[in-house]
Amino acid sequence: MFESILKTATDSGSLSLCMAGACAVTALVLGCIIAGAYYFSVKGQTGKGFLGTLVLTPVLVQTIVMLVNGSLGAGVAVLGAFSLVRFRSIPGNGRDISSIFFSMVIGLVCGMGYLTYAAAMTAFICFMMLLIHCTTWKTKGERSKSLRITIHEDLDYTEVFDDIFEKYLKSWEKVLVKTVNMGSMYQISYQIEFKDWKEEKAFIDELRCRNGNLSIQCSSLAENQEQL
Repeated sequence: MFESILKTATDSGSLSLCMAGACAVTALVLGCIIAGAYYFSVKGQTGKGFLGTLVLTPVLVQTIVMLVNGSLGAGVAVLGAFSLVRFRSIPGNGRDISSIFFSMVIGLVCGMGYLTYAAAMTAFICFMMLLIHCTTWKTKGERSKSLRITIHEDLDYTEVFDDIFEKYLKSWEKVLVKTVNMGSMYQISYQIEFKDWKEEKAFIDELRCRNGNLSIQCSSLAENQEQL
């Protein structure tokens, strides 16, 4: 069922324009499908440059593999292509890295001429990607939030918010204490988990009354933990 269209080219040592064009066009189309699935899975929260990378990576890898197919240098070329993952300029989460690796794998399969297999794997993995995105379960890291509170130096930060925490939070942990504003204030960082996330505003309002309406920051923790 899954046969390479480059079998005759490998045997004869020549590559026709039609075969090369079919592999390149297939890799480009599948790259667009991968980019579209990724775009939907992150709800559009990504840059045009990264989407372009997902589109073009299969074509680039396919070209490299096709040129060295059957050669002793094939292993070195493929190893060099896959090592590009190491040189991303910014930290990425698991979803970004797996998407780049996905694009490279599809490019490798297209470069070997197994176009129907590449299409089938693209459809299957994109389906699984979207299925995982549509699931509603959350990990502990995704339920947790990072809380940063600034207080005056005359407040005892060890237990000053415990009664409020017990009222609104399922769990909390103090992770950092540092002085700010030339030592006249403390900034305390917590990792927290709400009993009910709908009470976040009431929770912050009570903290504001306790810390003298100084700065309070409550942010998501999951994205930072996901970075590789």
